[in-house]
Amino acid sequence: MPTPSRLWVIDDDRAVRFVLAEALRDAGYAVSAFEGAKQALAALADEPAPDLVFTDVRMPEMDGLAFLDALKAKRPDLPVIVMSAYTDVASTAGAFRGGAHEFLSKPFDLDEAVALAERALPQRDVTPPATAPEISNELLGDSPAMRELFRAIGRLAQAPLGVLITGETGTGKELVARALHRESPRARKPFVALNTAAIPAELLESELFGHEAGAFTGANKRHVGRFEQADGGTLFLDEIGDMPAALQTRLLRVLAEGEFFRVGGRELIKVDVRVIAATHQDLEARVRDGSFRADLLHRLDVVRLQLPPLRDRKGDVPALAARFLAQAAKKLGATAKRFHPESLKRLQQHDWPGNVRELENLCWRLAALAPGEAITPRDLGNALRGGGTNDPGDWTRPLAQAVREALARGDTTLHATLREKFDQVLLETALDHTEGHRQLAAEKLGLGRNTVTRKLGTVRGRNKS
Repeated sequence: MPTPSRLWVIDDDRAVRFVLAEALRDAGYAVSAFEGAKQALAALADEPAPDLVFTDVRMPEMDGLAFLDALKAKRPDLPVIVMSAYTDVASTAGAFRGGAHEFLSKPFDLDEAVALAERALPQRDVTPPATAPEISNELLGDSPAMRELFRAIGRLAQAPLGVLITGETGTGKELVARALHRESPRARKPFVALNTAAIPAELLESELFGHEAGAFTGANKRHVGRFEQADGGTLFLDEIGDMPAALQTRLLRVLAEGEFFRVGGRELIKVDVRVIAATHQDLEARVRDGSFRADLLHRLDVVRLQLPPLRDRKGDVPALAARFLAQAAKKLGATAKRFHPESLKRLQQHDWPGNVRELENLCWRLAALAPGEAITPRDLGNALRGGGTNDPGDWTRPLAQAVREALARGDTTLHATLREKFDQVLLETALDHTEGHRQLAAEKLGLGRNTVTRKLGTVRGRNKS
């Protein structure tokens, strides 16, 4: 009979260690179990080397990621499955950066763990990818869909592949693109974002590829486009489905050949750019109706990441809401607020048609206007029913109270701060209502499209600073 493969299980939780080891033994493996990483490292000198290791992340004395580094230094070809109950982009990407074969979220199904072992054992060529800077942990969530997304980011960040991010408006597509960039070998190079729907069609070509002085009326000097700005790094093209047909042809050539001419230029510009695109539209349907090139879709859609709407991960709402309230308090220079338990129940019952962006806007509004430290269901008012209210007093009263408190603190920037937040809530809500169509949003608000674009750029620029 062939010698059974040797598996190690390292976990400070005795129950997890026992049940996983027994399940693997029942599957025919020889299993050694350890309660700590240091104990396992010491055993490398005395026991036969394992063929596969399962290790927890959060353990006393030495955590699982430090153990992974130490283990890979001795056995770079050894497949390691990292386990953790704390799943986020930082931990999953950190595990994959360190050379993990797979990330297993707790609680896990024992059959799934055994199946992972079976798939991992023949693969003995895992080597640690290049170290990248720590990611800014902007994405948040512990739902199964988000865990899967974090694993995908951890894997895709190291691969120089085109990625198409799809999902409803407000689901956080730019955050995913930034995570892919920050975890990639391009992390020290620029990340450049462009919303193609926000730029008038006649100016979009110049924004992408730049122009020479005199190329058209008003072109008084050379302009370096987004592709040149992103050279060596990542270019994120949001709302790619709105790109005009003529520009789709130019973009396809750049993606294929990595070179282009500025508008009005004769010098061939060569760039090395990873393009990540995003859309809330059904691009396959746009291909069928002839408004989007099939070959461009195939070039962009090497790997697709589908972002879940917030209504499908309502368990993440409390953590997201707490973070947004903390961010708002810091930005506004105010005392951090919290949601009353009954308010949190209402948040989790809401369907969030505007997704994470709607929740963020609500939290900012409440951080500025709710009168007390605890946000009660009364403070929420009709906000979660999507209909607002026809009674101005429902929102002017808490506004007046917030103004009184700010004046008592001696706040001298109150007018600018509240005006900025009013513009943001007004514009973002209108865009959510029109599914990102700025012209339609401008018409519904009684504003010009250029005014909406200018105001939104100002507000978002300040929020990112």
